[in-house]
Amino acid sequence: MSPHADRSMPSYTLNCRMHQEAAALERLCQVVRVRGFRISRMTMESAGEHLDIALTLEGSRSVSMLCSQLEKLHTVAEVALAQESGVRSVSA
Repeated sequence: MSPHADRSMPSYTLNCRMHQEAAALERLCQVVRVRGFRISRMTMESAGEHLDIALTLEGSRSVSMLCSQLEKLHTVAEVALAQESGVRSVSA
């Protein structure tokens, strides 16, 4: 990370489970970018027919709107927003 990075930008952690499909991960990243967020960290693990993805995002726009848009992707099975007070989970 750049030493000049804007540290005042809110940070969020999303956990996402997707069905494995060609270009599924690229579509996920595109939705994140189009919704105005920057991926500062991403881990992905293949788990059978699913991909388990943990995203750390930075952005000042509505993270609930991002979750809503990710849930609309046909390959997304679940999105969970990790919050200080717990985790909000939404299954598709």
